[in-house]
Amino acid sequence: MSSIIKARSLSRHYGKTRALDGIDLDIPQGRIVGIIGPNGAGKTTALKAILGLGHYQGELSVLGLDPSSQRDRLMKDVCFIADVAVLPRWARVDRLIDLTEQLHPNFSRERCLKFLAETRIQPKSRVRSLSKGMIVQLHLALVMAIDARLLVLDEPTLGLDILFRKRFYSNLLNDYFDEGRTIIITTHQVEEVEHILTDLIFIKNGQLILNSSMEAIHQRYTELMVKPDQVEAARTLGPLNERQMFGRHILLFDGVPMEQLQALGETHQPSVADLFVAMMSDDKDQELAA
Repeated sequence: MSSIIKARSLSRHYGKTRALDGIDLDIPQGRIVGIIGPNGAGKTTALKAILGLGHYQGELSVLGLDPSSQRDRLMKDVCFIADVAVLPRWARVDRLIDLTEQLHPNFSRERCLKFLAETRIQPKSRVRSLSKGMIVQLHLALVMAIDARLLVLDEPTLGLDILFRKRFYSNLLNDYFDEGRTIIITTHQVEEVEHILTDLIFIKNGQLILNSSMEAIHQRYTELMVKPDQVEAARTLGPLNERQMFGRHILLFDGVPMEQLQALGETHQPSVADLFVAMMSDDKDQELAA
């Protein structure tokens, strides 16, 4: 399967700071990829490179194009939603629809109006009169009405209440995504996207520390909950991380056979959030948790 995004030794330095430190990346078509990392990890720098908005070193191909020199062509098949929907506050909703229809050849007015009919947004409303949640809904309706092959979402639901967030991802999954489209999501609210992801990337200090399908992650990582008298035996198996909860020790393992772990306590699948915390923790963090 050909890659929608292919990067080799992708790097970006700001003085002595390595925002991207020689990463390799292959994202095939028809995937929903979560890029997760702490603030300053390099997520935004990577997205800017993919969208042709930032300089970089190394090789990068997006939809078979060079983002730095062929951005105009690239944007015909790429859509982007940031944490702050950049829509002119003075504009009316219907005028934004007119403008998008004029600017983008793959825009469907009918599809956009269908999405908006499921909201409380009125065609004659001005953007400045809409709540933040409604602005995100408007932005999503405009974007989902474009027949794009790649959708990039950078903290798209930041600051929205839980009802808007759930509706956002439900619409995204049910009304937009198909095997011909690829979606990249960066968010700190990992619990809310975990169920829709097909692939997961963790980035730290400009480097990829995890790049895997969710299926492989489920097969590879296991959490073990043990009583205090079994902790030392569990530790001999080389856990990646250890924490305590309600008097029990919870240890995260990578590739340890399930039979060995089940003999020591209760096993279960770690959440993306727990896996993220474990892999992002420094040695000092683990010492404090022990």
